[in-house]
Amino acid sequence: MQTLAQIITKIVDFFYRPFRNYIPHQLFRYAACGGGNMVLDWVLYFFIYNFVVGHELVYISLPFSFNFSPFSSQICLTPHIMSLLIVFPITLLTGFWLNKYVTFTQSSLRGYKQLWRYILIVIINLLVNYFGLKLFVEVCGIYPTPSKMIVTIITVAISFFGQKYFSFKK
Repeated sequence: MQTLAQIITKIVDFFYRPFRNYIPHQLFRYAACGGGNMVLDWVLYFFIYNFVVGHELVYISLPFSFNFSPFSSQICLTPHIMSLLIVFPITLLTGFWLNKYVTFTQSSLRGYKQLWRYILIVIINLLVNYFGLKLFVEVCGIYPTPSKMIVTIITVAISFFGQKYFSFKK
């Protein structure tokens, strides 16, 4: 895995050369890795939404039942939220790996501590994603994939500062 990280770092740093007078090195690495992970997120989301979930409501049976109450033992997820829940763990792991081994390599925090802090920031971003998708798709009537792109732009700023000053601080 370290070899892959070194290869990715060399590729990113190669493209950094024309920007070195304008953008800090770490910010460029973050943008490149985050941009790659974001594109992966969008492609997976599009594929899952259109071909796996198929624009259909998803009913999930709960492992327990409320036989004595009017509550159902199933929950219903809209296709755009179900797609988000499927894509989330994949991009969580790829994002952590890229941040740890390519972007924020100088952090002295132990790996498990970085991971838990990273997950906390990502959970905040997941909540922003959830409510943002609900707002843009269900209230504003924007299609799910462009809505996801808009929300992602908002979460990029939250993520960079959270990762730099909390998850991977020196």
